[in-house]
Amino acid sequence: MVLTNSFTSWQQISIGDLLEVIIDYRGKTPPKSSYGIPTITAANVKNGHIDLSRVSYVSQEIYNKWITRGLPKPGDVIITTEAPVGEVALLPSDQTYLITRRVMALRGKKDILDNKFLKYSLLCPSNLNRLLQSTRGTTVPRVLKTNITTFKIAIPPFSEQKAIAHILGTLDNKIELNQRMNRTLEAIAQAIFKSWFIDFDPVRAKMEGRQPEGMSKEVADLFPDSFVDSELGMIPKGWSITKLEDLINIKHGYAFKGDFFKTDPPGDILLTPGNFAIGGGFKDDKFKYYFGIAPKEFILSKGDLLVTMTDLSKAADTLGYPALLPSEREGRYLHNQRLGKIIIKSNTLVGKLFLYYLLKTDNYRHEILASAINSTVKHTSPKQILAFQFPLSNNQLALKFETFISPLYQTFCSNNQQNYIIAAIRDTLLPKLISGEIRVKEAEKILEEVV
Repeated sequence: MVLTNSFTSWQQISIGDLLEVIIDYRGKTPPKSSYGIPTITAANVKNGHIDLSRVSYVSQEIYNKWITRGLPKPGDVIITTEAPVGEVALLPSDQTYLITRRVMALRGKKDILDNKFLKYSLLCPSNLNRLLQSTRGTTVPRVLKTNITTFKIAIPPFSEQKAIAHILGTLDNKIELNQRMNRTLEAIAQAIFKSWFIDFDPVRAKMEGRQPEGMSKEVADLFPDSFVDSELGMIPKGWSITKLEDLINIKHGYAFKGDFFKTDPPGDILLTPGNFAIGGGFKDDKFKYYFGIAPKEFILSKGDLLVTMTDLSKAADTLGYPALLPSEREGRYLHNQRLGKIIIKSNTLVGKLFLYYLLKTDNYRHEILASAINSTVKHTSPKQILAFQFPLSNNQLALKFETFISPLYQTFCSNNQQNYIIAAIRDTLLPKLISGEIRVKEAEKILEEVV
């Protein structure tokens, strides 16, 4: 089909007629290198974005040989074709990337199909469901090149495509801005914890006759000005070696019946180790839902502190790491059997934020991995976690830390709350804009109220 940019109304057109190029390296896996050109695999395409937290590389030589089927360009639409099917994102523009098997790169014809509009069209639930219905494979569904080229989507005039993509992109950009801010806040809080309780920077400053930086005199006075030797090495004078069992108990979760599990709401949110981020923290995607009757004692409260007890990954990526249950999201959370709930003992001088950052430290991580049980599926236990030792001040310092970083945590929660609202608006607008049910001017009014 020959297309021009002169059509003035919505049309149903096969994607293949709208594309300048489609790049598919199905069946080919390049040899890896320790450095070079980063590769994009299906595992890197998540929730509308390219996740580069874990990438493999190929050498420049392999890259030059590999790109015979086409060179992906910044802004190309990347779609996963297998395990999983139908994850969509845009190729980043910061550097050169190589795509490998199980992903395709799509590029719209100039002034005919806007790549960002195509991304959102493929993310539209109704379109994604239709695409999944066309997949091949009895055990593992997969999308073939012909499934893409023959797949029909509704497209408006090019100018309206760009306007729709701008509206949805603005919402996504605001979410990403808040996420970046939260990563910064998290890094600041973790750096403060490390300075105070791992590197003992305020103690070293006082030893050198300097006032500790970034804190009030009241807090600085809680740090000593010398070290003493201990079984863990040199620690601040007046501090003692403490075991977690002196401060907390850990409650096992409940074995909820699999007959009542489902992947979509409504229902209570059944937490799993998959809801814990690598390095600690909460991931609010890929929830499991439970529609049975939950025992009251295993219904969690907002702000509860949890740790993972089991990890299926080779590197035990999340084993023993903590997460604070978000206080800003609606719905009930259930305490599943592979998670431990931390209960702080009465009359202790620590709070949840102190414990959260303690359980993210390298020393703790080393102890958990060293004591992990099983070679395939890694396990830890309350006994192993509670045996962890660390130096702790005998005054109010840990609680002062809690007060010190509380404003950071409140901003973190506020950003999350805003993101939940924006994401809900985006998810409501997306199918209506992509189908033409809502026109651009109406959506722009909603956008003005949000950002």
